[in-house]
Amino acid sequence: MAKKTVSDYLDSTEIDRLMLEEDIWGNKAHAIMLARQKIISSDDLRQILSWLEKALEDYRAGKFKLDKDAEDIHMNVEKYITCGAGIEYGGKLHTARSRNDQVLVDTKMYSRERVLDLLESMISLCQELLKTAGKHAATVMPGYTHTQHAQPISFGFWGSGYASMFIRDIERLGEAYARINTNPLGACALSGTSFPIDREMTSQLLGFDAVHEHALDVTSSRDFVAEVLSCMAIFMSNLSRLANDLVLLTTHEFGMVSLHKSHVTGSSIMPQKRNPDIAEVIRGKTGEVYGNLIHVLTISKGIPHGYSRDLQEVKGPLFRAFDTVESSADMLGQMISKMTVNEERAAELAGGDFACATELADFLVREKKMPFRKAHATVKKVVGELIESKKGFECIEDVAGLLKKQGVNVSIYDMGILDAKNAMDAHNSVGGTSKDEVCRMAALLSAKLSDHEQLLVGRRRKIDSARGLTDSLCRAVIEGESINEMAI
Repeated sequence: MAKKTVSDYLDSTEIDRLMLEEDIWGNKAHAIMLARQKIISSDDLRQILSWLEKALEDYRAGKFKLDKDAEDIHMNVEKYITCGAGIEYGGKLHTARSRNDQVLVDTKMYSRERVLDLLESMISLCQELLKTAGKHAATVMPGYTHTQHAQPISFGFWGSGYASMFIRDIERLGEAYARINTNPLGACALSGTSFPIDREMTSQLLGFDAVHEHALDVTSSRDFVAEVLSCMAIFMSNLSRLANDLVLLTTHEFGMVSLHKSHVTGSSIMPQKRNPDIAEVIRGKTGEVYGNLIHVLTISKGIPHGYSRDLQEVKGPLFRAFDTVESSADMLGQMISKMTVNEERAAELAGGDFACATELADFLVREKKMPFRKAHATVKKVVGELIESKKGFECIEDVAGLLKKQGVNVSIYDMGILDAKNAMDAHNSVGGTSKDEVCRMAALLSAKLSDHEQLLVGRRRKIDSARGLTDSLCRAVIEGESINEMAI
C-alpha cells in the first residue's frame, strides 16, 4: 500500500463534497453582504456571483473536480472563482471571513437539512405505529417484564408505547435544531473583524434563526454536533429495542407477528428460513452510532479554546450517523406498515402463564376487602398449587376450589376476570390498556405529531425562502441591477 503524503493525510474533500452547495450558497450571501456594506464594489460582486453560479452548474453537471491539494471544498470553490474571474475579483471573496467560520456555516446548513430529513422519517415511523394502535387497540397480547409473561396488553398499547417513546426523541432533536440554526459567519478566525460587516443580513440570506455572537465561542464550538449525535444515539437505542421486539415476536415460539416477504431474507442452506435481518442489522448499527458520539466527544474534550484542526474530524462521524439513523427509521417504518399480526396466536399466549394473576389479586382487594399483600400471597399460593398439578387459570373450578381452601368463597361466574381480554379492558386508568384509553392516547400522540409536522414545514419554508431570496438577488445582480437599490 502506497504511503500517504501530507496533502493526502490532511485532505477532507471527500467528506466536504457533501456540503459543496451549502458552501456556494454561503459564498453568495457573504459576497452580497460585502457589496451591500460597500466593502467590495458592485462590479466585484457581479463577477463573483457569476462565477459562483457557474461553479454550481458545473458541480451539478459533474464537471466540478475537487483538487485534494487545495485541502477542502472552501479553497476549491475560491480557487474556481479566482481562476475564472481573476484574482482581482475572486481574491476579494474571502474578505472579512476565515475558513474557521466558513466551515461552520457549511456544516450547520448541511446538518439542519439532515436533521429535518431525519425528523420527517421519525414522524413517519410514529404514524405507522399509531396506525397499528388504531387497528389493534382491542387485539390482546401478552405484556412482558423480565421477558416473562406479566399482564395482558393490546398490540395497540404496544405500538402506541413506542410512538410515545419516539415522540420524546423527536422533541429532543427538534430542540437541538434551534442550537444548530444560528449564524457563525462573521466570527472570522476567532476575534471578529474590523470591517463593517452585517451579520444579521447574512443570517437572513442563509435562513438562520439568530446570530451566534461570541466569535471565540463560535469558532471552537462543536457541541451542537455532540448534541445532535447524542439525540441520534438515544433514538437509535430506542429503535434497537423495537427491532429486538420484532425479532422475538416473529420467532416460531412467539409467532405473534409475521414480517412481509420483502423484509426477510433466506438462508444459503436452509430453504425454509425467513430471517429478520433488517431488524438484526439495526441492532448492530446502534453501536456504530454510539461510536460516532464517543468519537466526537473524545475529539472535543482536550482542545484549547479557539479553532484546532482536530475539529475537522467531527464531520465524518456526524454525517455517517445521519445516514445510518435515517435509513434505520425508514426501514422500521416500512416493516411496521407491512407486518401482519397473528391475532389468534397473540390471544392464545395472552392468557397463558397466569398472566391474569394480578387481576385476581385486585378482585380480592376490591370485592373481598382483603389487604393487597394478603391478596397477593393468597393468589401466589393458588398459582403454586396449580403449577404443581400442571393446570392453569383456564381450570376455573380448580381456581375457585383452591381459593376456598384459603377461606375465600368466590363464584365461578366471577372467574371472567381471568379472561385476558377482560383484564386488559379493565385497566382504564390514565395510561392504561383499555381500548378506550389506548384510542385516547393514540389521538393525543397523533395531535403531537401534527404539531411537530407543522414546525418542520415552517422550518423548511424559512430555509427555502432564504435560498430563494439569495438566488433572486444573485440573478438580479448578474443581470445588471445594483445591490444597493434592492430590498433585502
